[in-house]
Amino acid sequence: MNGALDTFLDYVLHMDPVLRTLLTGLAVMLETSAFLGLIVPGDTTVLVSATGVEGVLEYLSLVVVIVLGALMGESLGFAIGRFFGPKLRDGKLGDRLGRDRLGKADRFVDRRGGIAVFISRFLPVLHSIVPLTAGMSKMTYRRFMAWTTPACTLWAFTYVSLGSGAAGTYRALKDQIDSAGWVFIVFFAVFGLIFWVIKYFLGKFADDSSQPTESIPEVETK
Repeated sequence: MNGALDTFLDYVLHMDPVLRTLLTGLAVMLETSAFLGLIVPGDTTVLVSATGVEGVLEYLSLVVVIVLGALMGESLGFAIGRFFGPKLRDGKLGDRLGRDRLGKADRFVDRRGGIAVFISRFLPVLHSIVPLTAGMSKMTYRRFMAWTTPACTLWAFTYVSLGSGAAGTYRALKDQIDSAGWVFIVFFAVFGLIFWVIKYFLGKFADDSSQPTESIPEVETK
């Protein structure tokens, strides 16, 4: 177990930190601007990159680049929706993204406004589509950024802390106990379960808020 983990963590660790950080930021940006998140979740990309973090400077640099990448990607997604949204939604892109997905994201943003933007950052699939649908809605870019900036910041700090914390704990224990690899796995399993529960309830809220019915009351989010 330790040997396999060492191989994986050493590979990430020995990548050039600047290159690793920039590639992570690029991947996060493409997640919402090119809908890469529908294929490779940004959570996974950030967690893997964070296992190579050494020191406070690398930690903060990775967080800053991820936040900037996320905001750039979401801004591009918003702009695409604002200027090209209707044509793209009715064209081949709409078919590839899925009419049901777009409809769900549309209703979620229309009914919950800024709260939908904030919550979607932590939900798979929706966070890749919501910037696009927010751009197609009446929401202003300023209001969109006011909600997505704290969400992206919280998301980045959470996943970088988890990835770097798990890897750091493993490296500190691997020469002391033979089961350090299992500690690493349990660490991720516990936090993974916590995140799953949180995402489950957030997802349920999103599902309830995006049902095709007019009986759902709107929530004021000014």
